[in-house]
Formats: sequence, structure tokens, C-alpha cells
Amino acid sequence: MKKILLWLMLLLLAAVAFILFNTFRMSSKQVEGEPVEKVAISDQVFENLSKAIQFKTISFNEDTPPDSTEFFGFHRFLEQTFPLIHSKLKLEKINTYSLLYTWEGSDPSMKPIILMSHQDVVPVDEPTINQWEAPPFEGRITDTHIIGRGTMDDKGTLIGLLESVEKLLSEGFQPSRTIYIASGHDEEVGGPRGAGKIAELLKERGIKAAMTMDEGGFIAEGLVPGIESPVAMINLGEKGFASFRLIVKTNGGHSSAPPKENTIGILAKAIVDLENNQLPYKMIDPIPQQLEYLGPEMPFFTRMVFANPWLFKKQILEGFNVHTTTAPTIIDGGVKNNVIPTVAEATINFRILPGETIESTQAHIESIVSDKVQVEPVGFLTNPPPVSSADAEPYKVLEKTMRSLHPETVVVPGLVGGATDSRYFYPVSEQVYRFHPMRLDSTSMQRFHGIDEKLGKENYKEIIQFCYQMIKNFN
Repeated sequence: MKKILLWLMLLLLAAVAFILFNTFRMSSKQVEGEPVEKVAISDQVFENLSKAIQFKTISFNEDTPPDSTEFFGFHRFLEQTFPLIHSKLKLEKINTYSLLYTWEGSDPSMKPIILMSHQDVVPVDEPTINQWEAPPFEGRITDTHIIGRGTMDDKGTLIGLLESVEKLLSEGFQPSRTIYIASGHDEEVGGPRGAGKIAELLKERGIKAAMTMDEGGFIAEGLVPGIESPVAMINLGEKGFASFRLIVKTNGGHSSAPPKENTIGILAKAIVDLENNQLPYKMIDPIPQQLEYLGPEMPFFTRMVFANPWLFKKQILEGFNVHTTTAPTIIDGGVKNNVIPTVAEATINFRILPGETIESTQAHIESIVSDKVQVEPVGFLTNPPPVSSADAEPYKVLEKTMRSLHPETVVVPGLVGGATDSRYFYPVSEQVYRFHPMRLDSTSMQRFHGIDEKLGKENYKEIIQFCYQMIKNFN
């Protein structure tokens, strides 16, 4: 018995030593920035973004065509506001409303880069309008913010990018590599007619870019427990998107004589069963890289957890929400309070983890719900795209640019839960990243697609400053 206890003690000590060794050898992966002379940015940029917000370039759903008056008005506004861009860059309109600008580089041997932001915005929920600080399409400028639908998603980054290009052109800057500026018109409904068609055109022309950069990354302030510094999330990948309709059909009947299995009851049980039996958490890329970048900046015990994912895998994956998520979003059924309906339906949305597919998600649903439930894919669906590399040169440029402008910021690779237009560009780009230095905290996160969407004036200048410096650093 004493020998067994001794061996157990030695094994425990060895495990503790191994855990501590992994913890102490974890060192910071933050790069040193370089001195940057920041460019002066006029307050006129606030007026320009305000005017952009006033165009109601709304994507309502996949079946509603774009409002040509609003989109063409927005295009005329761009021409008037950025005259150098429209005189020196080539502009093509794809599928009528999407925009592709080409800024020819001086060195054709250098691979181009593609910079993206979309024109469209989501509608405003009418009952919430009175809860806004200012009307959502007024573009009001306060002492601290520009308020309005699209400031955060995504006209703030689109107009900010164009401001930086206009500034560079005014200085006589000539890029070495060609730069494409791609702006779709239907990102909020999946992007197949906008960004999807732009990517197809570039593929037909044989374009192979070094990098595509889109929205989907940000500067997190107070959102990463244990890190007081702002955390810049340059996202290497994103989850897929799929919704499935669950349909239950029965003979219905009178509510005074309910059957053993009610139409709505069968549907309700299917929803509960799916929520209680979700797809498993998995350690997939880029989570290991994210741990390597975040861990050294954490307090000791959190760093110990991140340094030993083999031991704390469950806690890490749940904390980072690394699984295919399940979210019931629509339910419909019944016509009268004393009638058992013959049909009841629910829509369940899934954000699909890299490595899984639309097909595997549907198979999971069918394995959980009753055979009385019909399962149909509905609406826009997309598989998760590949995960890009944090070791590639374009990532290093983005990282260096950020650390040079904001040395206090911790830069880490990550995975975004939402879907972006960038997924269409893998066939024409070696690496795809999602990032703009938009500052988000627990309050502003709720403003995406929500009430009181607004962008800080100083943060907006930071976005312009970043785009300006990034373009220079790539050339």
C-alpha cells in the first residue's frame, strides 16, 4: 500500500511539475511596434459618415430587391465625397449595386490585396425607434459619437477606408501592389448577389491575392476576463450559417379532446431536445493559437489553464463557445384557442463550427427529433470556410500595424461566430482575415443590429488611421 501511495504521490508531483513547466515557458507573442507619425484627420470625416448613414441602403430579406433610389443616391454621394478615388481608380458596378474599385499597383509581380466593407444595413425594428437617442437614419453627430444604422455595421469601416484612400491619393501615394476595394450590397442577406459575384469575377480574371480583409474583428475593451488592456481580435475564420425548419403535421382536432401527442407538443419537445443535446465542443483551429497569444497576458492561474489545454479542455471550450450553436428563432402554429392545429413549425438557426457541415448538422437534428418531425433547410446557408494562418506575412503586417499605432493593445488571432462576405474570397485569396479597430465593450456589443447603433468619433478616426497605415505597410 505504501508503495502504491508513493507512486501516486510521484505521479501527482510529476503532473504538477509538467503543468508548471508549461505555464512558465509560455511567453508573450506580442510583437514590437515601430514609431508611427500619425496623419492629421479633419473633423469633416464625421460629416461624411453622417451623410452616408442618411441613405437607407437596407437589405430586408433575400426576396426583396434593393431600393435603387437609396443605393444610387449613395453611389452619387461617394462620387461627390471622394473625387480622387473616382478619377484615379477604376470603378466597376457588379450586379448593378455592388462596387469594385481597382487601384493599380506599380509592381505587377506583387500579389494584390482585397479590402472589403459592405454598403447595406439591417432594417430598424419599428417599435424600438423611440428608444433611439436620435432617429436611426438622421446621422446625428454629438460631442462624442455619430449615431445611426450602419455606423458600426458596416458603413463606418467602408467610409473610413475610402477616407484613408482619398487621403493617400491627395499625398501622391502610389501603391506597389494592386489594391481592390470590394463593397457588396447584400451582405445582410448572405451576399450571394454582391460579394459572391465580385469574387466570381476576380476568379474569372485569374486574380490570386495575398490577402482579403473584411469586417468581423474588433478591439475588445473589458470583454476578456483577466486582461485589462484592450484586445485586438484579428479573426482567422468564421462559423458557417444554416437554418432548418421543423414541421409537424397531424390531423389536429378539438381542444376538448386532445390526442396523446399534440401538434405543438411534438414540436416543443423537438426544440427542447435539440437545446438539451447540442453538438459537442471541439478543440479546432484557431483556438490553440488564440490560447498561445492570450495566455501569456493573463494572471498566473488563468495562464496555467491556457498553457495546459489537455487538462482544462472542457472549461476552455465552453468559455470560448467552441461548438455548433443551436438557437430557436421563429415559431408558428395555431389559429384559434380551442383548435389543435394541423401544422406547427419552428425555425432553428445553427452557427456551424469549422470541420462540420450543413449536411452533418441536418443529420444531427434528424438523429435527435422524433420521426414525426420533418426537417428542411431554409433560407441562406453556408458551410464554414477554411481557417487562415496567423503565421502568414499578411497577418504579421496587420499585427505590426496595430501594435505600432496602439502599443498598449494585445493582438490575438480568433474565430468569429457570425458570417461575413469574406467567405466568398478564399478561391481568389491566399489568406482571409476579419478585422477593423472598432472598439467594443459589453454595452456597444448590444448595438450591432440593435438600438442606438453609434460609433465614437475618436474611434472612427482610429479606423481611418489604421486603414491609412495598413495600406502603406502593405506597399
